[in-house]
Amino acid sequence: YSSQFSASLKSYENSQNSSDTNLNRRTRSIYTPLELQFIEMKKKYKDAVLCVECGYKYRFFGQDAEIAAKELNIYCHLDHNFMTASIPSHRLFVHVRRLVAKGHKVGVIKQMETAALKAAGENKSSLFSRKLTALYTKVQDPNLCAIFFERLLHVNPLLKLDDSVDVEEVTADVPDNYLLCICENGDSLKGRKKGDTVTGIVAIQPTTGEVIFDSFRDGASRSELESRVLRLQPVEIILPSRLSDQSEKLIHSITSMRLQDDRIRIERMESLNFEYNHAFQRVTDFYTKEVPGPQNLSVVLSLDKPVICSLAAVIAYLKEFNLEKMLYNPSNFKQLSSETEHMTINGTTMKNLEILQNQTDMKTKGSLLWVLDHTKTSFGRRRLKKWVTQPLLKISEINARLDAVSEILLSESSVFGQIQNLLCKLPDLERGLCSVFHKKCSTQEFFLIVSTLSRLDLEIQALVPVIHSHVRSPLLKNALLEIPDLLSPVKQYLKVLNEEAAKAGDKTQLFKDLTDFPAIRKKKEEIQDVLSKIQLHLPDIRKQIKNPSAEYVTVSGQEFLIEVKNSHKSCVPSDWVMVSSTKAVSRFHSPFVTDSYRVLQQLREQLALHCSAEWLSFLDHFSEHYHPVSKAICHLATVDCLFSLAQVAKQGEYCRPAVRDNREIVIRNGRHPVIDVLLGEQDQYVPNTTSLSGDGERVMIITGPNMGGKSSYIKQVALITVMAQIGSFVPAEEATIGVVDGIFTRMGAADNIYQGRSTFMEELTDTAEIIRKATPRSLVILDELGRGTSTHDGIAIAHATLEHFIRDVSALTLFVTHYPSVCELQRLYPRAVGNYHMAFLLNEDDSSQHAGSEVEENPEFITFLYQITKGVSARSYGLNVAKLADIPEEILKRAAHKSKELERIVNMKRSEQM
Repeated sequence: YSSQFSASLKSYENSQNSSDTNLNRRTRSIYTPLELQFIEMKKKYKDAVLCVECGYKYRFFGQDAEIAAKELNIYCHLDHNFMTASIPSHRLFVHVRRLVAKGHKVGVIKQMETAALKAAGENKSSLFSRKLTALYTKVQDPNLCAIFFERLLHVNPLLKLDDSVDVEEVTADVPDNYLLCICENGDSLKGRKKGDTVTGIVAIQPTTGEVIFDSFRDGASRSELESRVLRLQPVEIILPSRLSDQSEKLIHSITSMRLQDDRIRIERMESLNFEYNHAFQRVTDFYTKEVPGPQNLSVVLSLDKPVICSLAAVIAYLKEFNLEKMLYNPSNFKQLSSETEHMTINGTTMKNLEILQNQTDMKTKGSLLWVLDHTKTSFGRRRLKKWVTQPLLKISEINARLDAVSEILLSESSVFGQIQNLLCKLPDLERGLCSVFHKKCSTQEFFLIVSTLSRLDLEIQALVPVIHSHVRSPLLKNALLEIPDLLSPVKQYLKVLNEEAAKAGDKTQLFKDLTDFPAIRKKKEEIQDVLSKIQLHLPDIRKQIKNPSAEYVTVSGQEFLIEVKNSHKSCVPSDWVMVSSTKAVSRFHSPFVTDSYRVLQQLREQLALHCSAEWLSFLDHFSEHYHPVSKAICHLATVDCLFSLAQVAKQGEYCRPAVRDNREIVIRNGRHPVIDVLLGEQDQYVPNTTSLSGDGERVMIITGPNMGGKSSYIKQVALITVMAQIGSFVPAEEATIGVVDGIFTRMGAADNIYQGRSTFMEELTDTAEIIRKATPRSLVILDELGRGTSTHDGIAIAHATLEHFIRDVSALTLFVTHYPSVCELQRLYPRAVGNYHMAFLLNEDDSSQHAGSEVEENPEFITFLYQITKGVSARSYGLNVAKLADIPEEILKRAAHKSKELERIVNMKRSEQM
């Protein structure tokens, strides 16, 4: 039945031309009203797996049922015209989460009418009306994005009501969940090279309401686009139906690297959505009709064309999810690439330096973020991630963070401990607030968020005098002192609510004082009136069945039942309705109770509708304070990050870097921050000193044996620089860092098969970008450039590239090479260039060889000292490393012999030329 649905849909569409629209031409059977309703909905949402509410369960039909059966491991069978499968209502969210994790788009279709009101209405014999109430994709995965769920507490462990939430659980993994939209506008480039394009992006984080945009010119390698995708790490990307080949290859390479259940979801939209004229019209309509305000439109129309095209597609997409509200205030949109504010760290450097994830299994452990992350809250962790990918350029801002970290570290005041305790076991306030703003929160979640904010307000208010007298850092002091004012409107909303009803999710008892809610009060009075009449009817019932002690009972949700022993059934009047029975008793409603109970159910359902409407209005009212409360949460996140960096600084032998406005990096006994933590106390990382100066020696050419620690050393210098500009203490005895505007790296021999680029092509593409973008204030790191091709070409490229950086770019440069001839550049530029190598020892029997160039037929063991030392290493000692790797003895002997022979030939040619 794999094509069951498509065949049925076709036959249904064909049958629209005939008079008998309910006839399925293929099976000659009649469509049921529910099937017809499903077909209509499926035509609107062809790419979604639809869960249709039918009483106490949700049903899947046709191909959706087969997908559900396969992914959820449930039974699927043919029922009338379609395959069908079902799940119980209370398990909906569990199954939606599973389907979404597998990459499906899932639509939830709910019954829009309740049974009692429908029974009282004019359409009581017709089909229940149903409507799509939510669409879920990976970016709205219920496990990640709580704002979509009314029954949030069943889904999101970050928002439990009890206070025992484990801190580790809260901060374990807080993904960013960006939805990224990409639009290319290649036509607007004049005199462009083949493959160049102008790209616009808009990224949305539904969980926090953050909106980011950017536009940039990109070369054929699409390195700019790659940098932004790696920095945002989106879970879903919206693309036009066709992109340029280069961009398609890049997107494919990024999505193909992910595990099956962790794939980035790609959503294709018709290219028309991205065409400028169409986009301009859609954006203009949105910001004039739906979000009136001339300032909104002027902000949006000042964006670059490709960004407007992306924004139009995002508006269309978010409307499907009723989430367009987060685009209402374009003055809050942030531009991603503000180079003037932050250090440039492109995608290649992010990967090479393992800033956010390690390169082995792409997890956070082993990354710089992992070392720096001691945050207590999920919103603090998200803020720290931004800090790590956007190191600062302004010395005043860097020192403001360093001052705060120093004070937390060195102050003896107890106030810092009290402040840090406030951050423990907090729910995800940032997401919760966004959930309230979009009116997607449950009463439980609202109560948790607002009571937590109110508690924080009181606790910080109580600390204000001590903060004034004991906290000196302006960054920390101002953040803390602003919070009470920003949160002051919150407590009035708490006073209105009944705590027990909020925790139970009972909207009918939610508001304490009904003075401001006349519709609810009136409906409650009507309900009370009916209940009183039913109670007053009880004496009459007792008379009729001659039982003076008869009472109403409730069984299986059915109220006001009169229970009669089966031996006394003859006493029951003939017009009573039997509702249920057992072997011993039968239960009845009298005619008066039957009529009254029907009215009561209708009144209760009307009350529920009134209460739901007032609840949404209440949330709207609260949302007027969204921006101040959001700012307070940002301050809390900043405080959390500063305490996290103070925790890092407490580790052994970390120092406060001196940050200068000059071109120098001077580090005394620096260590690699990540390896230092991974090794722990048992194995000490060998410290190394670095001294680079724009006015003096600004280039280090580093040689030495394979495995000698060259790559770790150069990464260490870069990471210490990044940490200093984040505002963190660094693993060194002393460090002076001149602010660098960007770190550019080319490391390792990685190819990129998905983009059709060889190892050598990757090397040259990375290097070309560095040549274009590096400035005298940059730090450039080149590791083994030129090894992807023949020795002569490789040496020539390495030599020419390095000379370009020395002579023309003047950046601080670390250059690792196995080509000794490159070291001759020191003679040409003695003031700017220094030769270094990683020290090592050959074993005692071979100690005489350390300085010499003779090679034994059988290489000896090598001992690495991991110490940067002046001078050139004569050889790379590859055969000695081969011995460590257990290459067979016979091969080693032959290789040693060949190496000796080649060295003799080279030396002979050199002596002939002299």
